Amino acid sequence: MNRWTCCLCTVGQVGPAVCGVTSLGDEVFVLRNKESDQLEVYDIVTYRLQRCVTLSNARGFADLISCEHYYCMYISISDPVVTCIHRVEVHGAATQWPVNDMPAGLSVNKLHNVLVTCTVVRKIKEFSSHGDLLREMTLPDDVSNPEHAIELTTDQFVVCHGIGCGNALHRVCLLSVDCTRVVYSHGWQCGSDAGQYNVPARLAVDDNEYVLVADMYNRRVTLLSPTLNYIRQVVSSDKLKWGPCRLHLDIQRRRLYVAENEWKEGKFTAGRVVVFSI
Repeated sequence: MNRWTCCLCTVGQVGPAVCGVTSLGDEVFVLRNKESDQLEVYDIVTYRLQRCVTLSNARGFADLISCEHYYCMYISISDPVVTCIHRVEVHGAATQWPVNDMPAGLSVNKLHNVLVTCTVVRKIKEFSSHGDLLREMTLPDDVSNPEHAIELTTDQFVVCHGIGCGNALHRVCLLSVDCTRVVYSHGWQCGSDAGQYNVPARLAVDDNEYVLVADMYNRRVTLLSPTLNYIRQVVSSDKLKWGPCRLHLDIQRRRLYVAENEWKEGKFTAGRVVVFSI
């Protein structure tokens, strides 16, 4: 990655909390926590709002990811009553399937399948594009409260975990192919030093498998090597207003989308998406 990171602009205005951001084709999609028009669609060059999509009977959004192969998006629903994945076509049609555990972060692997990280049960579940459960992997005991997992081209998995300072470990881990052991890790106890995290919430991986980490309450995005050695802060706290909670890396355009939310009185009250050139 380039030595310097340049802040370009924001996508849309400050509004309700952002639950996910991704791009597909010539558009950027921003998912917000609100009753209607939850999915905002912007032009990828001008960042002007093009349209809004209401997701019927959907609440408790956890994440948003796109798939270029099937030209669709996936949304994880982490409502106490309904735990499912919504598959949304770019121009409207939507289907869903149950996860049967509380879903958190989403990613798409090289086989174009959907990886769902299930925080409470410490599992990664792999589904086909239409919801067939292909496999599920239980993570090691010390990878508690996993938030997001990405499968690398080596078939290993990079995972971030740790919620709140009461949680023992706040780390990014590289797991073996079968997810049974930690190969490398970065981070330890909750903290603000360069080698620490305070809720590593989401990940992004570039085409050389360098890892970007959204460090929510330290208000920064950290860059790690493929073996999880610390390189630098890609986005420092002075470039963000609130805590980064979602990431999307557009490798082709060299754009990093950082969704940041305001935490106030025990809840996320506002959010926006900041765009960086990297």
